[in-house]
Amino acid sequence: MTIDIPLILGGLAVGFVVGLTGMGGGALMTPMLIFVFRVDPLVAVSSDVVASLFMKPAGAIVHMRRGTVNLKLVLWLCVGSVPAAFSGALLIQSLPFGDSLDTALKMVLGIALLIASCGLVVRAVLQMVRTRSALGEGPTRPSAPRELVVRPVPTAILGAVAGLLVGMTSVGAGSIVIVVLLLLYPALKASQLVGTDLVQAVPLVAAASLGHLLYGDFSLGLTTSLLIGAIPGAWFGAHVSSRAPGGIIRRALAILLLASGLKLLGASLPVVLGAAGAALVLGNLVWFWVKRRFGAVQAESVADSTPAEGPADDPVDDPAGSPADDPAEDSAETSPRR
Repeated sequence: MTIDIPLILGGLAVGFVVGLTGMGGGALMTPMLIFVFRVDPLVAVSSDVVASLFMKPAGAIVHMRRGTVNLKLVLWLCVGSVPAAFSGALLIQSLPFGDSLDTALKMVLGIALLIASCGLVVRAVLQMVRTRSALGEGPTRPSAPRELVVRPVPTAILGAVAGLLVGMTSVGAGSIVIVVLLLLYPALKASQLVGTDLVQAVPLVAAASLGHLLYGDFSLGLTTSLLIGAIPGAWFGAHVSSRAPGGIIRRALAILLLASGLKLLGASLPVVLGAAGAALVLGNLVWFWVKRRFGAVQAESVADSTPAEGPADDPVDDPAGSPADDPAEDSAETSPRR
């Protein structure tokens, strides 16, 4: 077994993104292994899934300790995701593609990445509208998740879809789950979304890992090198995400997923670069427009609230030199002669 320093550094970067955003593990790790390190697609998927089994808990533990996990959501997500993830690992082996399995797997991965990229865009827009902020979300504070009315059937179906995608492509545990959770449960804070997603991903990835260990093409040396960097990266990223905003990083991740998805689908380099550049330019234009719009709205609301708050803060009835400020008068008022 050989330890590869570049793989360690790649795992460190991906682990940090996973801990920070709750997503991007398979969406970044698998394309990185295929394009940068020239790993066979099936080996990349199997090794990535097994690596996630040890990487996800590093971030999940941090969020559990900070109280940013909704265990009811985790339970119902796992009801659907665990059996589906194991089935996905078996399904990818039984697909009748023969020698063209690598090509088919790249197509499935590419479609999954494009879906994940679109999901991130939808999530960013919803966060901007909900928080009325161009950043999409503000700094988070330690707090227990709110009591939610959990919807078992939609939540379990979401888990099943994500589990199937993870078992087949290693993509979907965070990129899809966290977006749909935001749509189903808009009351959850950003930190709670990330924490809940990271915790539910642990049993999901465990089921997928078992399937890939039994029927996949797992590489021990490759996975070990990834984990040496990914575990501390996820731990550090989770500490940052439990305290700081991650909206801008998620939108940058969306562009990266778009480029990776197009490349996996066979797009030429000029098309990939053009699409990424267009997304970057249009995304910034939209961001500046939203910033100006919500900045003006916030300024108006502050201006409207100032007169109402003035009388409460302005000591009109207690000017300087009043009896309340005079120690002598104060002692006189509290003396027994009164």
